Amino acid sequence: MIEADEARLKRMSMRSWRRGTKEMDLILGPWSDAHLAQLSEERLALYDSLLNENDQDLLPWILGQREPPAPLTALISEIGEFARTRLAR
Repeated sequence: MIEADEARLKRMSMRSWRRGTKEMDLILGPWSDAHLAQLSEERLALYDSLLNENDQDLLPWILGQREPPAPLTALISEIGEFARTRLAR
């Protein structure tokens, strides 16, 4: 069964806001609200794969404490920059 575009975006938004750790909720939730609707199919697929990663891996990648997997590097960097800019206000 193919997931409808609207249902896919809702699922990804929910998974961004309900991660399991509050820190990741506050990083991925706002990023998804600001960017999901404008992402290309390729970037949506990449973000969907990122959502399958454990929070214990994601947080150090976003904070720059560990190197993320090569396919996720650019997206992780973008999310990290968004979070730093948003939280610096």
